[in-house]
Parts: sequence; C-alpha cells; structure tokens
Amino acid sequence: MNNQPVAWVFLAPAFIVLGLFFALPVVAALVLSLTDYDLYALADLHNLRFIALGNYWELLHRPLFWSALGHTFYFVIVGVPLSIAASLGAALLLNSPLARAKGFFRTALFAPVVTTVVATAVIWRYLFNTKYGWANYVLHGLGLHPVDWLGDPHWAMPTIILFAVWKNFGYNMIIFLAGLQAIPADLYEAARIDGASLPRQFRHITLPMLRPTMTMVGILTVAGYFQLFAEPYVMTEGGPLQSTTSVLYLMYEEGFKWWNLGSASAVAFLLFAIMFVVTAVLLRLSRRGEPA
Repeated sequence: MNNQPVAWVFLAPAFIVLGLFFALPVVAALVLSLTDYDLYALADLHNLRFIALGNYWELLHRPLFWSALGHTFYFVIVGVPLSIAASLGAALLLNSPLARAKGFFRTALFAPVVTTVVATAVIWRYLFNTKYGWANYVLHGLGLHPVDWLGDPHWAMPTIILFAVWKNFGYNMIIFLAGLQAIPADLYEAARIDGASLPRQFRHITLPMLRPTMTMVGILTVAGYFQLFAEPYVMTEGGPLQSTTSVLYLMYEEGFKWWNLGSASAVAFLLFAIMFVVTAVLLRLSRRGEPA
C-alpha cells in the first residue's frame, strides 16, 4: 500500500507555514535588495526602481560597512573562543565527581540564557557606568583609575564581548555537559590504571570524544555571534565613534532609521553570504583528521 499521499497530507501544513513565514519573506527580501525601496517608494510605489546589484555595489564601497564587518569579526574571533572555553570549563566542573549541589549551579549558570537580553544589558550598563558603576568601584578599591568602559572606543567592544560571553555560555555548557556524560567511564578508568594524569586524560580522551559536540557548538556559537545587535543597541547605540557598530546594527539603521529598506536587505544577504562561507570553512576544517 502506497502511503505517500497520506504522508504529503500530514506534511502539507508544515510546508505551508514554512512557505508563508520563511520562504516567501526571504524571496521578498531578496527582490527588495535589488531595488531602491526607501521612504519615497514606501509613500508611492511609482517611485520604486529596479537597480539590480546597485545596493550591493554601493555597500561594498562604503567605509562604514567594512568598519562594521571588522567589528563583527572582532566580536566573533574574540568572543567565540572565550564563550566555548567558559562553557567547557563550567561543564567540566559540573561533571566532576567532587562537585556539590550540581542542580543548583546548573540552574544558576543557565539562568542568564533565558533572561531577556535587553534587561540584562541595561543592568550591565549600570554596572559599567563610569561614575557609579560597580566595576569602577572595584578599581577604585584597588587604587586604580576608573575606566570609561562604554564611552571609550578601546574598551566598549571588549565590554560587550564580556557581557555576551556571560549571557550565552550557559547554553553551550548544557550541550557540553551532555557530551561529557556520554563518554564511557571505562575509558577514564583504564587511563587511570595506566597512570595517565588528568591533563593527559583530558587531551587524549575528553577532547577527541567531544569533537562532534565541539563542532556543533562552534558552528552554533559563530552563527549566533555574527548576529550581534541587541548588545550594542542597548548598551552603546553603536558608539562611541561607531566602534561597536556591527553589520546587523548597520542593517537596522539602514532599514528603520534611514528607511533605506533596499539597502538594508542587501546588508542582510551580504551577512548571510559571509556566515555561509565561514560555516562551510568550519565544517571543512572539522572533517580534517576524522577517520575515513
């Protein structure tokens, strides 16, 4: 008996929802990126013109786009390793047989992930306030000069990276914890019998067994960090001196501040292309050294 028609009937609602709320908006945004759709066209569609790759050409010749791209890559290159290291370190501590109150610490460390980004970003903005922030209060207690954390172009992005790592590492911690608990305990027992130290066990057992988990976590974290927006939007508004303007923040300004919706759509697809290439490179690098 052929069950394919029945299967298509059950799959049809899901395909319809995906088509209406994902495929159709993506195609519409792609078409929009090939036009000069702006505030004038929004008022009267007769002002709309098809300009092909004009938006992309203009963006690639804008210093602000390359500056925003550089800030985004800086955020990814520094933030992703820190986030993965913090996640793995916390997972190793929670998976240790010496750890106590594991349930409490798992909940406490995961709590920032489920907390609203805007709310936590506002709190961090007060913590790093130049005049009455807790961070400068600690520096004052140590006899050091206060730092303008969010007002100095040299410190603004590191502060945002620190916030993002604290905000997001709990999610990867849970994934790493599941990967660690899936490693057979017999491997560690055999290694201890052979006299392997803890660092050697970590290097020759934990890391190789966590390789698939590490690949997945790395790709998810890179994809998430490329979409930097809420943190600079709430904490610095892209400043100071545009030192925290990311590609996604540039897209927001183009689309919803200057109403250049065609240019904003082009920014979105350029970011998608960059993320696609970076993800493909990461996948290719992760497959090197794997057994055939």
